[in-house]
Amino acid sequence: MLEAFSSGFWQVLAWPAFGYLLLGIGIGFWVGLLPGIGGLATLALMLPFSYTIKTPIEAFSFLLGMLAVTGTTGDLTSILFGIPGESSSAALVLDGYPMSKKGEAGRALGAAIMSSLLGATIGALSLAISIPIMRPLVLMFGSPELFIITIMGITFIGTLAGASLIKGLLAGGLGLMLAAIGVDPQTGSLRYTFGLLYLWDGLDVTPVVVGLFAIPEIVDLAVRGTSISQAPKEKLKGVMEGVKDTFRHFWLVVRCSLIGVYFGVLPVLGANVAQWIAYAHSVGGLKDRKQAGKGAIEGVLGPGAANNSTRGGDLIPTIAFGIPGSASMALLLGALLIVGLQPGPEMLKSRLDVTFAMVWILIISNIIVAGICFLILNHLAALTFVRGSLLIPFLVVLVFIGSFTANNSINDLLVTLIFGCLGYFMVLHGWPRPPLILGLILGKIGENYLWISTAAYGAKWLLFKSVIALIILTIAVVAYPTIKERRGRAKYDRPEDAI
Repeated sequence: MLEAFSSGFWQVLAWPAFGYLLLGIGIGFWVGLLPGIGGLATLALMLPFSYTIKTPIEAFSFLLGMLAVTGTTGDLTSILFGIPGESSSAALVLDGYPMSKKGEAGRALGAAIMSSLLGATIGALSLAISIPIMRPLVLMFGSPELFIITIMGITFIGTLAGASLIKGLLAGGLGLMLAAIGVDPQTGSLRYTFGLLYLWDGLDVTPVVVGLFAIPEIVDLAVRGTSISQAPKEKLKGVMEGVKDTFRHFWLVVRCSLIGVYFGVLPVLGANVAQWIAYAHSVGGLKDRKQAGKGAIEGVLGPGAANNSTRGGDLIPTIAFGIPGSASMALLLGALLIVGLQPGPEMLKSRLDVTFAMVWILIISNIIVAGICFLILNHLAALTFVRGSLLIPFLVVLVFIGSFTANNSINDLLVTLIFGCLGYFMVLHGWPRPPLILGLILGKIGENYLWISTAAYGAKWLLFKSVIALIILTIAVVAYPTIKERRGRAKYDRPEDAI
């Protein structure tokens, strides 16, 4: 095994594989900066070019290297402009953008890049060591267990609700209602489509996320009439402070990375869900919960690590069982078959060097992109000091191009505009936006798993031991913060403490 581990490393660094890796990183870097396009669409566009590449490691150096870095660069636009470069980077807007407004863009960027690098490394190492361990665990999980896990994710709405739990629950409920739009997958009947063909497939997450988070920030920038950063203009500073923050909260980064790996392994859930769960976990541990959404560094570190570690988690079921953990992994699975590799035990036995090469591709590509980001951070952060009137037209074009390229549909622009107005209303009146997105993402997934479970087992699946164990775990996850908070409050209210 050590020989295959070493062989994978040297094959990635050999020419022309390393050249393909650099090319993939270059494409992924710029795609990540553009909102809406995302790694999945770019992977689909670039897949045909891999047909002409001769060896599997060269092909995956190009494809996986490109996919691996989009999460990191997507985080940069979330922090600098409040515009998620990828839908999986939306959670970084909540605390990263307020830090840019306060003139702490350097610290936020340093924390995001370093936590992304650590998260990607942990995800890649998890891929290397977990294949023999994960096989029985993944096979144990069927649709009933996955449905309960989505319910567990929905319970995090309470953590994401901010100051008002009622508003958070209502926003989450609205997200669940929006998830119901489209053709009912069970009966084929139309729900809330209003006779519009566009709504038959339901709402795409990308234009909703971009509209809900980006448009309000652009309107706010226009209303203020200043630059994004309201601090005095000076050379970018605090980058090293952000890097140090990553190591000050090292175990938080590790835990959030493992959350990313876990949700990457589970089919369908992926980085979009993992980032919000990691964000909820990060801000849930704040001593002063009121700082959440106002520039807490923990709110940058958690989702930054999680959305990058999911790449390694995604690859585990894809390589071990031929079960893609996400849509991007489905495309990579196609690439595996194109180059003549059959995922599963045979690949792990005869081409273990290719599996370990993927681990090295994830690690090396993230190290390279982190180095590039640190080199150009001053130029990127300088954009936050540009006058708003000059920046807004560029941002508006960026937002609508990103929304349009998600599905190449004019209707996506309308959806972005509608959710932009809704997002601005929510910001003005103190309504939290994350629960809406979480409800939209998990609503579709949960409904499908519920239907499959009921169709296959009736109501008996509720009595499965694994389901009961997960229900108890879900209750514990919900109850623990409440009990902890009440105990803390009770302790504070004791007379001697009050004195």
